[in-house]
Amino acid sequence: MQKVLFVCLGNICRSPLAEGIAKNYIQKKNLSIEVDSCGTGNWHEGENPCINSIKVAKQNAIDISKQISRPITKDDFSYYDKIIALDDSNVANLLNMGAPKEKISKLGFYGYESEDVPDPYFFDGFEGFEKVYEMIEVCVINLLES
Repeated sequence: MQKVLFVCLGNICRSPLAEGIAKNYIQKKNLSIEVDSCGTGNWHEGENPCINSIKVAKQNAIDISKQISRPITKDDFSYYDKIIALDDSNVANLLNMGAPKEKISKLGFYGYESEDVPDPYFFDGFEGFEKVYEMIEVCVINLLES
């Protein structure tokens, strides 16, 4: 079974969406892939995803409300086959933490020509979450199909 880990900064908006979208797609397609998400930082450890991520996922028939934020661990580096970062900053943090370079790729490589998936908080209002959801969905489906 292939194991994929989605990583963003705090594990409360982008990577929980990626995990939720992936789990939904895996279930629909009956794929044998394990997915999880985490953050490179620990300041949101133990928290649920942010309210706007929960809302945009719910609008797309996905429930991420019970996910719990956690920081990445050294054990994750060996356990997961693929470590999928949401942006260049996440890649740099992972490499600084000792993650194997050959396991790391950016989610944007799977649909947005290596573009970073931006933090939705950089947009004004809820539309940023909708745009980020769309980007993540396209890339996650392409990743899982590959």
